[in-house]
Amino acid sequence: MISHIDHLVLTVASLEKTCSFYERVLNFERKDTPGRPTSLSFGACKLSVHEVSHMFEPKAQAPTPGSGDFCLITTEQIEDVIKHLQSEGVTVEQGPVKRSGAQGEMMSVYFRDPDQNLVEVSRYS
Repeated sequence: MISHIDHLVLTVASLEKTCSFYERVLNFERKDTPGRPTSLSFGACKLSVHEVSHMFEPKAQAPTPGSGDFCLITTEQIEDVIKHLQSEGVTVEQGPVKRSGAQGEMMSVYFRDPDQNLVEVSRYS
């Protein structure tokens, strides 16, 4: 019945700080459309970004900055991702570590965005 995820929503304290982080660190593309949430596109997916002071309906029951925890897939070597994160001043919380993803074994690195959402970037073996 379901083929894939189209987008996820992040509730953030600062739209500008969050968008700047994802544009700089992960090369996401910011899209602003009047009357719609700002989004950050990457590949065939996007993150919709809702600033806590400017929410869109409908929304989660208790949207809170910092409650996100998600995994993104890369084609880059995890060691290269770690070097890039470090060059951007991003603290690596854990990694590289072996994990089991939706499609099998992968190597992952974990870090946090400006709202302390946990971001996992992984590469399948």
